[in-house]
Amino acid sequence: MRIRDLREDTNIKQVDMANYLHVQQSSYSKYETGQRNIPIEALIKLAYYYDTSVDYLLGITDEKKPYPRK
Repeated sequence: MRIRDLREDTNIKQVDMANYLHVQQSSYSKYETGQRNIPIEALIKLAYYYDTSVDYLLGITDEKKPYPRK
């Protein structure tokens, strides 16, 4: 998943992102490694945080820019 790359590109620690999502750092680490599925609510928060789309986070598209919101 791309969430690790995005986090590292913005120099954010796992623990800080875990706090943002209100999960433990170990849970967030498992999100990054694919050992645990990310809840949809967390995916949406990450997409807003990184100004991208859920599709990009999931690797469905390579287009980093989010879709236009209506």
